[in-house]
Amino acid sequence: MTREADHSHEATGAAAPAGARIARAEMTEAPVSAAELARAVADRAAGAVVTFDGMVRDHDGGRSVDSIAYSCHPSAGEAIERIAADIAARPGLRALAIVHRTGELAIGDTALGVAISADHRAEAFAALADAVEEVKRRLPVWKNQRFSDGTTEWSNCA
Repeated sequence: MTREADHSHEATGAAAPAGARIARAEMTEAPVSAAELARAVADRAAGAVVTFDGMVRDHDGGRSVDSIAYSCHPSAGEAIERIAADIAARPGLRALAIVHRTGELAIGDTALGVAISADHRAEAFAALADAVEEVKRRLPVWKNQRFSDGTTEWSNCA
C-alpha cells in the first residue's frame, strides 16, 4: 500500500508541509530499484536525495551464499507503513520511499531499497540511516540463506 500526500510544495518550492510525502512504503515480490525510488522522492525544493540499496551478497559469516528467500508476516505491510510515517514526521524531509522485497532473490538483487529527499544532506543521511535500522529492528521479515555447501539458515532480520 502506498500513501500519497499533497504535492503542491514540489512545484512551488515552498516549505514542506508537516510530514514528508511518502512516495512508497511497501512489501513486494517485484524487483526493487534504488534509482526508481530516488526518482519517486524527487522534489524541486530538496537539496539532497540519498539512497540505500541493500543487496544480496555472495557470502555470510565466511560461508558462500547461493541465494536467499525472504518471507514476511501478514502484518509486514502495515509495519513498513508505520516505519515510513515515523521517519516522514521528521523536520527537513521532503519525501521518502521504503520498499522491501520478498520471495526468491539472487546474488546482487536488492532486498531493501530506501530513498529520502530533504532540504539538506545532514537530515537526509540521518533519516536514511535510521530508516534502515528501524526496518531491521521492526519489520517482521525472515531470511532463509542457501549456502553453497547445500545447507540453509533462517534468520529474523531484514
